[in-house]
Amino acid sequence: MKRYRIKHSTWYGFNGETSLDPHWLRIRPREDHDVRILSATLTLSPPASNVRWYRDVENNSVAVAEFDTPCNEFEILSEVELEHFDQHPLDFLVEDYAVAYPFDYLEEDRVVLNPYFAAGESSEALTQWIANCWDGEEAIQSYGLLRRLCDAIETGFEYNVREEPGVQTPEETLSLGSGSCRDFANLYIAAVRHLGFAARFVSGYLFVPPGPEFFGTTHAWAEVYIPGAGWKGFDPTSGEITGVAHIPVAVARNPESVPPVEGSFLGPEGSTLKVGVWITLLEG
Repeated sequence: MKRYRIKHSTWYGFNGETSLDPHWLRIRPREDHDVRILSATLTLSPPASNVRWYRDVENNSVAVAEFDTPCNEFEILSEVELEHFDQHPLDFLVEDYAVAYPFDYLEEDRVVLNPYFAAGESSEALTQWIANCWDGEEAIQSYGLLRRLCDAIETGFEYNVREEPGVQTPEETLSLGSGSCRDFANLYIAAVRHLGFAARFVSGYLFVPPGPEFFGTTHAWAEVYIPGAGWKGFDPTSGEITGVAHIPVAVARNPESVPPVEGSFLGPEGSTLKVGVWITLLEG
């Protein structure tokens, strides 16, 4: 079991007095059988006139903050302590019918998973990239195919830190040969959906050893629903199956729908954004 303290700061500097519209915040980690939140605080400056929490359709925790005080700067500070219980990434079983690829999901499962399948035809660029990874004739297990595509992104593309908002399309990532973690997750999701798997986008945090503290940003990866194993995380940025170092915050069908901070403001043109994430591994 690992115990973490996560500090996540989002700071805006404005060029004059600015009014804040409501903001939607997705910065509280998802609790599950392997993640337990011990304490959590959310500090807003200026203070919000009202903050309400709700669970969205994906069971993500969302805070909605409303403001009535104009400001010249705005900070969102989340501090969370949690326990993440060790579960070996490969400690799972796959239902017999889903071990070998291809397989069919049970009809009852397909009803629930329907939003996570491919919508429409895939591009020629994507289908060709998949064919380069697996020719369709080779006998392969479902997990082996999922892992191969994950590895292919990690080894075949250049990682870039992109500060600008938005997510590249799979075709843009294939053309550029580079992208951020969210771009790689989006490409991976498109590829496995093309092959008939149910997949979704995950935003969260990543602790990187060996140092006791990691300074970085939020992270993104993908989850695929494997019968018998459930939703399993695949991180195409590192080519790894997700484990105790990956801390999920929000899941969604599309990456654009779960930004950590979502909102708008009205004021003079121009603003400065600074984001910091500090993750500390605690004793005990």
